[in-house]
Amino acid sequence: MPHHPDQVTALLHAWTAGDLAARDRLMSVVYRDLHRRAAAYLRRERPGHTLQPTALVHEAYLRLVDQRRVAWKNRGHFYGVAAQMMRRVLVDRARARKMAKRSGQWARVTVDDAARAMPPVDVDILDLDAALARLATFDARTCLLAELRFFAGLSLAEAGDAVGISLATAERDWQAARAWLSKELRTDRRRDA
Repeated sequence: MPHHPDQVTALLHAWTAGDLAARDRLMSVVYRDLHRRAAAYLRRERPGHTLQPTALVHEAYLRLVDQRRVAWKNRGHFYGVAAQMMRRVLVDRARARKMAKRSGQWARVTVDDAARAMPPVDVDILDLDAALARLATFDARTCLLAELRFFAGLSLAEAGDAVGISLATAERDWQAARAWLSKELRTDRRRDA
């Protein structure tokens, strides 16, 4: 059932004010959308991965409700934090898998932009996380936009709205992020080879 952005924002404000029933209602309102976004992201995950969209959403939700000091601004802010939580879940699982195996095998994900003709790049999720962390050191806004695109599956318009920028600026930032990340990830591959 589609929801109106104002409904989500009202529930977020009520949750911020301490209304736990609003928090629970919020999850029922956004669950299907979060599940759809998680499923879209996991389709690009390495073959044979074991995490299902439902588990990713639930783990991200557990981390979201643990946020005590967030003053929720709006729907975009919520999806931004949800994207960060999904990223952390995936990175934590990749790190754990890598530590458990210690065989040098990488957890692979495909970073692609279906709307563009750029060929998909097969990268390790830990490499992507490290590249995003480096990007954040000098361009936090572009990093957040990329995180929203990769991990929350937001469209450029939705991601731009969440970051608080126009669609034209979001398009420029996304183009810059893709180019920079592509270069960084190729450099990481050459270093590892």
